Amino acid sequence: MSFSWLEDALTQRAQEGLLRQRVCQQYEKDNVICINGDHYLNFSSNDYLGMRQHEGVLQSYVEGLAQFGAGSGASPLVTGHTQAHLALEATLADGLNREAALLFSSGFAANQAVCMALFGQGSANAAATQLSSIIADKLMHASFLEGAMSLGKKVSLRRFRHNNVEHLATLLSGGGSQANDTLIASEGVFSMDGDRAPVKEIAALAEQHHAWFMLDDAHGMGVYGENGFGTVEELQLSQSQVPIVMGTFGKAIGTGGAFIAGSQILIDYLVNFSKHYIYSTAMPPAQAVATLYSLTNIATDTSRREMLSNNIEHFRARFGQEFGKSSVSDREERLDAVASSGLSLVSSQSAIQPIIVGCPKKAIALSEALKKRGMWASAIRQPTVPKNEDRLRITLTATHTEQDIDMLIDALSLANEAVS
Repeated sequence: MSFSWLEDALTQRAQEGLLRQRVCQQYEKDNVICINGDHYLNFSSNDYLGMRQHEGVLQSYVEGLAQFGAGSGASPLVTGHTQAHLALEATLADGLNREAALLFSSGFAANQAVCMALFGQGSANAAATQLSSIIADKLMHASFLEGAMSLGKKVSLRRFRHNNVEHLATLLSGGGSQANDTLIASEGVFSMDGDRAPVKEIAALAEQHHAWFMLDDAHGMGVYGENGFGTVEELQLSQSQVPIVMGTFGKAIGTGGAFIAGSQILIDYLVNFSKHYIYSTAMPPAQAVATLYSLTNIATDTSRREMLSNNIEHFRARFGQEFGKSSVSDREERLDAVASSGLSLVSSQSAIQPIIVGCPKKAIALSEALKKRGMWASAIRQPTVPKNEDRLRITLTATHTEQDIDMLIDALSLANEAVS
């Protein structure tokens, strides 16, 4: 029978402690989520600033619905591109000091669009792709890496050691350095480790080698920069230094969708050659209206970003007090720490605070033990993260209180004792 292997694959994944299953949330209010009738303090949300429930964002969404309806009704190149989309794109371009911006349905689609439009068979330069090169951070998001790997042998894909500028320089100077087009890709804040890339150093290397630098700032948008426009605003990096910026709205901005920002030529090219843009129904205009409100509010009110920073500091201090461990960033040090004491906090100053457990089954057991104590903290396992780096991915928000964090640390201590 065709596809008879599907059940075997699922069974094997379950035996390895790696089976993924969805949960259905009934509602969420003030960081409390209800799942299957039970209530939990939520420490697994990417809504870093709590903008998803912001009264102004909700009201602007309602106003957008009244003006434009529930959806866009068409792809952007038919009749789906509205003044709401145009206003949001203009605000993004201005805030990022870029010539233009383009909206996408998701960060996954935006990352894939860049790879396929610049290097794929549908690109205008398809005949020369064998002379093209992509050099990406080892921990670059799966959406980008999958897009790059789908290009096949026509494009040279190499990966430099995580945040290792020296290794990147070696790759740029070594084989493949004669490529006609070279794209370097990294993230502003890495989604699984929560650490930040040496963006200025990478940008300098890119300029030195006449390469383009693409920054995936999905987890930096809204959090960093004077006005919340992320890493490039914070570091004041120009369009020539970072020619491609990708960001998403489903995290700190609190809505949904994504964008690419860069030169007018780049955006015009994507409009003409990106299948992910051309053949997708446009983002609902009401969503664009709400996103614009959120961006404007974040720019004018810094209190939420300040509260998030305080919560990060408090969490790390309490973890150290309870478990008596200093955080580590080096992979070998992490594994040693887990082997000796069971838990290791990654050296992250972002809202993403991963606790390395080292075993998928223990990660699941810890997560379940926390649920019994009213805490929701998702277990992240291989292949999403490297083998032996299975973890609890704690995410903090501006709307958590210090009492919430103290309760999490107390519950984590009891859960760790219960499963050890």
